[in-house]
Amino acid sequence: MTPRFTVRLLALALPLLASTALAHRSWLLPSATVLSGKTPWVTVDAAVSNELFSFEHVPVRLDGLQVTMPSGRPGKAENVATGKLRSVFDVALTETGTWRLMTASTGLMASWEENGERKRWRGSPDAFAKEVPAGATGLQVTETSSRVETFVTASQPTTTVLQPSGKGLELVQLNHPNDLVAGEAARFRLLMDGQPATGLEVEVVPGGKRYRDQSSEQVLRSDERGEFSVTWPAAGMYWLGASLQDDKALSPATQRRASYAVTLEVMAP
Repeated sequence: MTPRFTVRLLALALPLLASTALAHRSWLLPSATVLSGKTPWVTVDAAVSNELFSFEHVPVRLDGLQVTMPSGRPGKAENVATGKLRSVFDVALTETGTWRLMTASTGLMASWEENGERKRWRGSPDAFAKEVPAGATGLQVTETSSRVETFVTASQPTTTVLQPSGKGLELVQLNHPNDLVAGEAARFRLLMDGQPATGLEVEVVPGGKRYRDQSSEQVLRSDERGEFSVTWPAAGMYWLGASLQDDKALSPATQRRASYAVTLEVMAP
């Protein structure tokens, strides 16, 4: 398909995961997805909400913020701030091509019994050995990872930032994320630690719920290759998310949980 790239100052959004339509979702909201001109800027809002792309719950914490330039090198977020209902940051698009904007985290969660009370802990694997009692009663340890991302393109589309890392739950974009068109199908592949994530439920939800009676989400499932297809019913911003839970964790964890979400802009034909 020939890419269609037009300068459109349209709002973009990106979120976390949710297993139900009423769950809180985290998202990033760029001021545009496709830009041109000499060193264009994009401003990004980051929040957690029930209604997609509305500031009505809490801000996304930006400790795990990563900006990746089209060359694959780390980029820079400027004017980073966190308020009561949202966080915000700016990015100067100093390279031509497609940029990745992402928040990501990994770690361990643990719980155990101590003096008749249930204790809970969250932190890094290095801190686990120092802060969680060895041989604690009823110890349960979960390995966690999450990723929330979006993509913006300056002038010309590129694909370097679309390559999977082989870590955690991630989405391979078989169509360019800044070239999605209403009425056309786009194909994706889910990977978990670089391997096909099969049989996962995928939720695709359009933004703007407060302006319609129904959430209008699509619920899909990845096939034996981790692939699924989405046909976009209309132009607009869409949240796409999936999550995984199994017992294939690395020690000291006995189970793992992973989540992924991205917001994609779909253009009118």
